[in-house]
Amino acid sequence: MSFVPNAKLDAALAALEGDMIDTLARWIRVPSVRADRSADNAPFGAQVRRALDTAMADIRRLGMEPRDVDGYCCDAEIGEGEETVAVLAHLDVVPEGDGWDHDPYGAEIVNGRMVGRGTSDDKGPGVAALFAMKAIADAGIPLRRRCRFILGCDEECGMQDLEYYEKKIGLPAMGFSPDANFPLINTEKGIMQMKLDAPVTDERLVSITCGTRSNVVPGTAVAVLAGDWREAAAQAFDVQDEDCAIEAELTGGQTRLTVTGVPAHASTPEKGKNAGKMLLSVLAKLGVGGAPVALLNEAAGEGDEGANLGIAGCDAVSGKLTINMGLLSAGEGKLSVTFDCRYPVFFDDRAISSAVQKRLAPAGFVMEPTSASHPHHVPESSELVQKLMGVYNGIMETDAKPFAIGGGTYARHLKEGVAFGMLFPGELELEHQANESIDLATFVKAARIYAYAIVALCA
Repeated sequence: MSFVPNAKLDAALAALEGDMIDTLARWIRVPSVRADRSADNAPFGAQVRRALDTAMADIRRLGMEPRDVDGYCCDAEIGEGEETVAVLAHLDVVPEGDGWDHDPYGAEIVNGRMVGRGTSDDKGPGVAALFAMKAIADAGIPLRRRCRFILGCDEECGMQDLEYYEKKIGLPAMGFSPDANFPLINTEKGIMQMKLDAPVTDERLVSITCGTRSNVVPGTAVAVLAGDWREAAAQAFDVQDEDCAIEAELTGGQTRLTVTGVPAHASTPEKGKNAGKMLLSVLAKLGVGGAPVALLNEAAGEGDEGANLGIAGCDAVSGKLTINMGLLSAGEGKLSVTFDCRYPVFFDDRAISSAVQKRLAPAGFVMEPTSASHPHHVPESSELVQKLMGVYNGIMETDAKPFAIGGGTYARHLKEGVAFGMLFPGELELEHQANESIDLATFVKAARIYAYAIVALCA
């Protein structure tokens, strides 16, 4: 498919650049981390509701009429026709965590990059897609299919928003989510969280606190031990990495151990350095926590492929299984761990959870009931993949191919859905990490790709 530039569309996009950047800054300044319901139409808390209201005000200002779906989502459309193509983005973000050099909600622009939680995941891509639609309308391009922009509020914590939307409104069959990488992702691995608990009788282990969400590689882990363990802990920490460290502080007869690693998204755990695993290793060497700590340390292993848990493997479509120990806690005689597993298309989630339970059972671990988001695959031969790849390759003057990821996007909720940008090949991946940011030049470039993509699918 050859790419043909449209002068009117390019002019409309250029005219909107300043407004697009200002709009993103406004969205970033709302700390839209999920919280408990605060009121009617705020199922995910006051700040997420505030983010939704902010977005709907901007959608209305841009000439589209947003529909509030009871605080779970909003949507807006352009175009005409019986068929609808969905563009799915989300407003919620993971907690900011530690280690920021700038205000995580300040939307500060530094060396051509806007810094803030949500710039790349997923407010930036959402704003780019929204302004792509605005540019199409301003350029007067007629659409034979409707393009429906759906902006959700619970992508990071289970996607209850789209489940609600599907039941109340109904999702289009086809579309894309700008919530991952270019060129295009047509395969997403299955996702499963596994929570296990075991009794701990070692009174020297006062507490463990590690992790904010299971889908984030924890960058900090803290244990409180009865007694003075400062020297022993320093000797037990044998990680030779400038990004990782341990600190030990004695207060009131208790030692507080703080291990620092590097956070990352659970879909790419190899890009992080799991502070929880490093803390477990120290505790196991000290002999603290008994059999549950020792076995969990052994089973979690140094790698991210689940070999020591007995679940490693891969397939030709989606690659290897990965697993992240995202949450770890201890206190009041109990040790709890939550794994986030990304498994290949042809794997069985029940066999995975059964193997993990069997591996950890000797130390008394019992698994809570699990549920999985099953793998998703769209053939490369489909109209959706062919047209989106045609636009991307035409604009970027390349011959790229679609690929698979371990991440889970809204695309898996569509019968025929893919993830399409907005991170370009070779760019720094900072989603779920400190100092999350996007390059504003590539932000503008992505909006152009989305505009032409919508035209290719709908015009």
